[in-house]
Amino acid sequence: MTQLNKFSFSKILSFLFVLALTSFYANAQIAATTGSLKDINFLDGRWKGNYNGGTIEASWTAPEGDNIVGFIRMVKDGKATLYELFAFEQSEKGPVAHVKHFKPGMISLEEKEVSDTYNFIEAKKNQALFEKDDISVRIIYERRTQNQLVIRRGKLENNKWEFMDLFVFNRIP
Repeated sequence: MTQLNKFSFSKILSFLFVLALTSFYANAQIAATTGSLKDINFLDGRWKGNYNGGTIEASWTAPEGDNIVGFIRMVKDGKATLYELFAFEQSEKGPVAHVKHFKPGMISLEEKEVSDTYNFIEAKKNQALFEKDDISVRIIYERRTQNQLVIRRGKLENNKWEFMDLFVFNRIP
């Protein structure tokens, strides 16, 4: 090999190495911001708490295939006041939460073909953040202890997301 060919070959190898490294880090960044159902498997189980002078009960299944399903039931004075049905479905960007609300009698509050949709933003150990499609609300699911699960609701105030505990649940054996 001539001196020029050695130099060109060395430059090509360096370029390919930088390209491969850049691609690796870009893919690692995408993987870091893409979630999976494993990020929310801490929801699994039955949970119960108090809300608005009544009780609230929730249950989520363990991940199976590309989904997790669950429900919330609110009861006051021995009568159902609201049901919520959830389906967390795996997408390319992470879990997507589809939520439908029903009054007693299974009367839908949303139109037949419509559900509230929340997109995965990020997860930490025992915590996941979702944002509603219209960007009006963020929800944090957080298992604070082995036997306590909290759903926090966030609103954008003064260009900062402010969260408050919406539902606090204790595990039901």
